[in-house]
Amino acid sequence: MTGTTDETTRTATAPSPGGAGPAPETAGDPLVGAAPPALAARGVTLSYERAVVLEGLDLEVASGTVTTLIGANGSGKSTILKAFGRLLTPTAGHVEIDGAPVRSLSGKAVARRLAILPQKPLTPSATTVRDLVSRGRHPHQSLLTPWTAADASAVDDALAATGLAELAARDVGTLSGGQLQRAWLALVLAQQAETILLDEPTTFLDLSHQLDILRLVRSINRSRGATVVMVLHDLTLAARYSDRLVVIGRGRVLADGAPWDVLTPEVLRDAFDLDALVIPDPTSGAPLVVPRDA
Repeated sequence: MTGTTDETTRTATAPSPGGAGPAPETAGDPLVGAAPPALAARGVTLSYERAVVLEGLDLEVASGTVTTLIGANGSGKSTILKAFGRLLTPTAGHVEIDGAPVRSLSGKAVARRLAILPQKPLTPSATTVRDLVSRGRHPHQSLLTPWTAADASAVDDALAATGLAELAARDVGTLSGGQLQRAWLALVLAQQAETILLDEPTTFLDLSHQLDILRLVRSINRSRGATVVMVLHDLTLAARYSDRLVVIGRGRVLADGAPWDVLTPEVLRDAFDLDALVIPDPTSGAPLVVPRDA
């Protein structure tokens, strides 16, 4: 893209592309591509009834990275997550998990590899935090092994990682918004899937709790090597906590790359009809989007 005054300033003052999120460790490695991506969309077309949302989508997600889908409302971000999570069948093309077509796998096999947290999960009533988190172990159980010590340990570890151990006996209906979102993330952790899909995990949370959730997501990625694909609306937070941003719009991918390569004034105008400066965040060094006054 052609440089602008804002772009020149960024180049002179910004850290290496990717901001606070480190580039994948395999960057520049000649062996990259030897292993299949964690997720891939191959020529995928996604529709609701007869309305095409995305057409001919080709998108790969490398293992061990945090990829965030951004774009205007209705652009198809959540639709892509549903396709990756086998909740929506493409009308053309196919989706792969670890190189295998997702439709070739059983539901349990998919759930052991991939966990998805939808935008508005239905919270069960009269359920304790521990019981909710324990539901993440269902993909690992069978009639012969309904519950094991390994299941209990996974639940305990998930509660500890999300800071909910002391609230394990609480009814989920008494939790605050931030606590409830952490409980859902604990369920995802207990599932022990290598790939995690999060659809707007910070929705309806105040800024402090948004930061808590995204720090936790980044910690899960770094400590467990989990692959994370999420949808976020806050562009600055997306840049701070992601290795890669994918901009969706007009039924296709408009931009794809490290945060500093994607969040440019040109892309913001094209994807969001937004006139903004992009400057280094003084605390993280990641791109900071500052809308201009009209």
